[in-house]
Amino acid sequence: MEMSRLPTIAFTPGEPAGIGPDLAVLALDEMTAADCSLAVIADPEVLAQRARELGRTFDLPMWQPNRGGAGVIAVKTKTDVRSGRLDPRNAAYVLETLERATDGCMRGEFDALVTGPVHKGVINDAGIPFTGHTELLAERSGASQVVMMLVAQTAPRNASLDPDTSLRVALVTTHLPLHAVSQAITPERLEAVIRVLDHDLRARFGIANPAILVCGLNPHAGEGGHLGNEEIDVIAPVVDRLQAEGLNLRGPVPADTAFTPGSLRGIDTVLAMYHDQGLPVLKYAGFGTAVNVTLGLPFVRTSVDHGTALARAGSGDVDCGSLLTAFDLALQMVTPVS
Repeated sequence: MEMSRLPTIAFTPGEPAGIGPDLAVLALDEMTAADCSLAVIADPEVLAQRARELGRTFDLPMWQPNRGGAGVIAVKTKTDVRSGRLDPRNAAYVLETLERATDGCMRGEFDALVTGPVHKGVINDAGIPFTGHTELLAERSGASQVVMMLVAQTAPRNASLDPDTSLRVALVTTHLPLHAVSQAITPERLEAVIRVLDHDLRARFGIANPAILVCGLNPHAGEGGHLGNEEIDVIAPVVDRLQAEGLNLRGPVPADTAFTPGSLRGIDTVLAMYHDQGLPVLKYAGFGTAVNVTLGLPFVRTSVDHGTALARAGSGDVDCGSLLTAFDLALQMVTPVS
């Protein structure tokens, strides 16, 4: 893809009572200094109110497509917002900002979407079934298979996407209770996830032959069937078949040694079977500068790696590192790979 114009990034701050509006205010100067156009999709009154709490001003014009620069696409909250106080009445507002951003990406209005933190609990408390950004974006965009991957930058912000500067962990299953994980890991799902992961590492990250380390599900990768059969019945056969096609896969390996330096040598991404198998290690390695990436979408989407931090909303005690890293990564991912 060649761009004859600056890329356009959409940003949704997320839960209005959390630190998302703080991030929009505090990181605005750095985001607008980048070589891109920025559309903040939010209630401008909420942003202005939060700026006043922080002793700042927030004065962005309304967004105008094809005009460049930065602007706000106004989506109104359903009721007044108080910093740190969740209100289920504003759950629909949060989803409306995401729907507007997704639709804009699908129309080509935006080249990438960067998302702030949402609060799953309050959305469900409002009577709206919601498991996360990843699932909503997949459904809204019609993507048949998406993959959640987190990237912990181990190089300074704005560094290139060199595989040696990042730890990447992708997931076969995402927001499922533990008792449902084994049943969800089917040969069809595992193969689809690996294919999306391999494709997007090539297309989005410029890795010519991505090396993917596949974890087992059970302790010691099942220990030859003594600690579970998922490795024998599902994981190993899929890995073997795709290896025969030429995909650069290794595994299944025990998850407790997958992240040791020796196991990671030459590896571009670790594929974990479930959320808390891989992400605690990644967040330990790079919390605050890690980025959530959704692969398999027809557009680029990155996100912060943290939650709404309600107690810090409006306090000024907010670290913008993850947002700015997500923003940088989105820009790099929409830049054509030579």
